[in-house]
Amino acid sequence: MARAKVYVSRVIPAPALDIIRDVAEMRMWDREDVPPPRDVLLREVADCDGLLSLLTDRIDDELLARAPRLRVVGNMAVGYDNIDVDAATRRGVVVSNTPDVLTETTADFAFALLMAAARRMVEADGFTRAGRWKTWGPLLLAGQDVHHATLGLVGLGRIGSAVAKRAKGFAMTVLYYDPIRRPDLEGSLGIEYRTMDDVLRSSDFISVHVPLTAETRHLIGAEQFRMMKPSAVFINAARGPIVDQAALAEALRSRTIYAAGIDVFEQEPVSPDDPLLALDNVVLAPHIASASIPTRTRMATLAAENIAAVLQGRRPPTPVNPEVLAPRSSG
Repeated sequence: MARAKVYVSRVIPAPALDIIRDVAEMRMWDREDVPPPRDVLLREVADCDGLLSLLTDRIDDELLARAPRLRVVGNMAVGYDNIDVDAATRRGVVVSNTPDVLTETTADFAFALLMAAARRMVEADGFTRAGRWKTWGPLLLAGQDVHHATLGLVGLGRIGSAVAKRAKGFAMTVLYYDPIRRPDLEGSLGIEYRTMDDVLRSSDFISVHVPLTAETRHLIGAEQFRMMKPSAVFINAARGPIVDQAALAEALRSRTIYAAGIDVFEQEPVSPDDPLLALDNVVLAPHIASASIPTRTRMATLAAENIAAVLQGRRPPTPVNPEVLAPRSSG
């Protein structure tokens, strides 16, 4: 019997590639820095049983139609807004993601953005390197305190909860809004549920931790920024389109809010002429919240484990659309 075929859409850590090679014939796009062009991706998946994708790959009905043998898409991310899950389900293709393994690392980075923006660390670095530091000054690069401040979380999933734990180490008051209220976490984490408007109005720091869906696209826009304190620091390490980026730039430019720490953008990579790049009160990062070596390796291996399981007729560890598996498991 011919071996299954798997296409890997980026250079990923070697342990994940070893998992795939054990169960399938593997082909891989040979660049780490850029995704395969659309025409290459469509061509490569045509005869494949499995696809290891990244959030930069659009897995839509067109691609699925070009890949009649495809049985599984292992997405190397928690979010899967790059995949038309309904289309995959209709075609009997299992979609998987990589939850849990990046929670702590992403929460670390979100809190690092919070602290860097509040204490103007990137500004301070540039100031020092440029030779502008002449003497100690009483207000030189003075920022906002983090300790004993109020943190507002928009979204209390795995990552939002992990950020709340970190905030408690700084004696912060933590408020949250989520469509699903969590009394259990309110008790165990010592946090308080509020309406979203209350969270925005009452918090010194606002950090977004919701998935990107049709309902959350531009969840935070000009109206929401006007609700925030002039001293507020806004953090987004979730997905770029959750925030109206033009409204964010204007809120920062006009000092409607104090500062921001941003890891994700509406268009990635960010355009060189994006107004955010001209502002000194925003810390910018290139979508690297989960980018520690151990975490990215575990993300890759979990994506590969999902693919290997499906190809071997086993239940994958983290399916997004488990209903596709039901007919097989009952047969």
